[in-house]
Formats: sequence, structure tokens, C-alpha cells
Amino acid sequence: MTFLPSAFRHAMLASSCAMLGAVAVSAQPAMAQPATAQQRTVAADTAVASGPTYADLVDLAEGTPLVLKARVKDQAVLKPERAPNLAPGFARLYVEAQTQALLAGNVPVGESLRYLVDVPLDAKGKVPKFKKQDVLLFARPVPGRPNELQLVDPRAQLAWTPDLESRLRPVLEQLATADRPPQVTGVRDALSIAGTLVGESETQLFLDTENDGPVSITVVRRPGMEPRWGVSWTEIVDQAARPPRAGTLEWYRLACALPRALPADANLSRDAQSRARATEDYAWVISRLGPCERRRDSNRS
Repeated sequence: MTFLPSAFRHAMLASSCAMLGAVAVSAQPAMAQPATAQQRTVAADTAVASGPTYADLVDLAEGTPLVLKARVKDQAVLKPERAPNLAPGFARLYVEAQTQALLAGNVPVGESLRYLVDVPLDAKGKVPKFKKQDVLLFARPVPGRPNELQLVDPRAQLAWTPDLESRLRPVLEQLATADRPPQVTGVRDALSIAGTLVGESETQLFLDTENDGPVSITVVRRPGMEPRWGVSWTEIVDQAARPPRAGTLEWYRLACALPRALPADANLSRDAQSRARATEDYAWVISRLGPCERRRDSNRS
């Protein structure tokens, strides 16, 4: 049994009671099941693979009130009965930390912080130790408790490194701009029209967005040339539009939101040849975007 100083033990009991409901929001209490060795190994290997991807960082940061760097001062493992819906191969920790820097957000943050986080057990089934380590937290404040945080995801604690922070800051900057690209929710219409020359065509894809902002993709084919495509974030459908650069918010909006195949009900082309071309051009755009790689499970509350 781990010995905890009396003050820390009492604070943990009081704070964890208040935070448990937030962490397990919309979840039914359940006793955590013991993890097998295989489950522990898979969970640990998945979590430490090679760090979060660009998509992981946007997933965590978008809409998050607070993104901050903190240094862990102490930790304690919650007993299974106090950790409902805990995934196999994970432990739920009560953490006390010291604020180091606020990277994003305009909500007041205390110098001392307390929060709950789910962390993967290591290959030996042991709980990792974070004391004196720097971490990045993606969180929201707990009303009426200025020194407590609720992570936006039970696992929304990342090990801080200079490289990770340098990758995260541009994401936060892009998300904070007033003219950031809207969130894409699907494909509204697709229409392909043949040109006057054999092998000449233009396909236009009109996308649905969360705030109904205009987004369109144009694919132009010319005889003897590689297809050319681009995306327009305005109401003007521009043949000179360019593809988004990988690792940008524009790329994320498309690569991580569009379905892998063109929905049949969105294809407005009438004849079979035009419909097939619209489907082919859509698939070609998806292949140019590449996969939306994620390395962490999202369990956002």
C-alpha cells in the first residue's frame, strides 16, 4: 500500500468525490475489470507509440477552454470502486500539479491544480510515475473550484516535450483565428460535367459545414495532363484554387471529416458516365488528402 501524507490523502478524497462525476459524465457506474497481461501491453504500446499526430492535437484542442503546461507534484491511484468505467489496462489517478504556463484560454487558473486522469499501465502492469514531470493538459474549469480541472477527455494529459509544444502552438494559433476554416460535416452535392474535348471534364463538390459556411472542391481534367484540384473556402468556385497543405487546419477539415466514398445521394450527375466520373474524382481527392492518422483513443466528454 502506498503511504500518502495526511493532507494529500484528505484532499484527494474530497476532490476526487467532486470530480468523479465529471470524469464519468454520461457513464453508468461499473466495477473495473482486472486487465490481462495482453491488454496491459496493448494499452501501453498504443499510448507510447510515437506521440500524438496533428489530428490528435486538433481533436484535443478544438473547443477546449484551457490548454496549459503543468508540473506534477504528486499522484495517487484511485481504487477500482472509485474509478467507474475505467478501460482495461488503465489506472485512474488523482493528480496534484503546479501551473507552469497557460498556452490557450482566458479562464483564470490557480497556481496549484488538482484533476483526475486515466493512464495506461506499463508492460509489467505497473502505474507510471509522473511526479516532477511536465505535462500538457486539455481541460475545462470546475465551477466553484478554482484549483480543480476536468480534463476534456479522461486521457487528455500528454507528456510535455519541447517538440510537442512547438507542434501544438501553431494548432492553437490556427484555431484562435477568426477566419479559421469551418468544420466540414459531409458532402452536399457533387456534379461532373464533360468538356468539349475527349478526356476533358470538371467536377465540383459542394460540402456541408457546421455553420453553413461555403466550401467547395474542384477537380479539373485536361487531355494528356494530370488531374488538378483545389478547395475554395469562399462562395467563389475557383478553378485556380489549390489543395490544402498537409498538417494544416484546412487539410484536417477535409481529411478527417469527409467520408471515404462519395455518398450516392449527393451525386447529382444524371448520366452513368458522369456519375462514375464524379465518384472517381472524389476518390482521387481522398487519395490526395491521405489518411487522417490518429494514435490516441478519443473519449471526449
